[in-house]
Amino acid sequence: MHAITIPEPGGPEALVWAEVPDPVPAEGEVLIEVAAGAVNRADLLQRQGFYDPPPGASPYPGLECSGRVAALGPGVVGWSVGDEVCALLGGGGYAEKVAVPAGQVLPVPQGLDLVTAAALPEVTATVWSNVFMVAHLRPGETLLVHGGASGIGTMAIQLGKAVGARVAVTAGGPEKLERCAELGADILIDYREQDFVEELKKATDGAGADVILDIMGAKYLDRNIKALAVNGRLAVIGLQGGVKGELNLGALLAKRAAVTATSLRMRPLEEKAAIMAAVREHVWPLVAAGTVRPVVDSTFPLPEAAEAHRALESGTHVGKMLLVRS
Repeated sequence: MHAITIPEPGGPEALVWAEVPDPVPAEGEVLIEVAAGAVNRADLLQRQGFYDPPPGASPYPGLECSGRVAALGPGVVGWSVGDEVCALLGGGGYAEKVAVPAGQVLPVPQGLDLVTAAALPEVTATVWSNVFMVAHLRPGETLLVHGGASGIGTMAIQLGKAVGARVAVTAGGPEKLERCAELGADILIDYREQDFVEELKKATDGAGADVILDIMGAKYLDRNIKALAVNGRLAVIGLQGGVKGELNLGALLAKRAAVTATSLRMRPLEEKAAIMAAVREHVWPLVAAGTVRPVVDSTFPLPEAAEAHRALESGTHVGKMLLVRS
């Protein structure tokens, strides 16, 4: 088969389309003939040499894919060769075939085409596990989503609205905010021109956000605590703004608030399987009903992954970018 390889870390030009050995499904694994994969910021970090796959995972980038079951490893039940599926991966989505633990494989939701389904596993697993399983967002609460126009953000808006929450977003510029509004966002904050703490307080009569989904890390830590409501929950899922920040424990204590930080890729297989089972139970019916849909900005041929990386790094996209096999 062929896959996007990274002979040496570097810029987008470091991604090389090359012939590599076919994967063989181990016990409990499903072999997928890939139809499409999605591009995530974690892939950029791996390309630069900063984010290696977990032990035993494919060495190639790509944290999610869609495709058809090509073979079953020993002990796998519930799947058949030819089934159309999508999957959460530890790596290997930028390849023609990938072996993945069966617990991370889901059927393509009813009403969604096979290629578009590649945009679902990572964002749905990330949002559902952090916003609902960890932060326990409830109907009537306010959810603040940083990076509302990103793949994660566009899914978080829709899921927040689907459960009856009020959703606030930060995004860069009126065009991105307009797209967020189309998805259901109630409070629109241009982080380039506005202070999200002040804007959120104005919009919530001083209460703040019950749950904040944060991709920035250290840069936003202090302001996120200020933006939290009493009993608020801050869920950190990205470190685009740095890894070390100063935390005012007094402010956190006064609000009886909580801070959590998670990484999906490095979780044990049983935890990933539990998350995917929850996604299938709670999110897949919403997708089948058309209440929630992945937002796809653009598609690229799989061998042209470097162009997709350049596009993602430009920051002009809304939603997900897909790599599609010809």
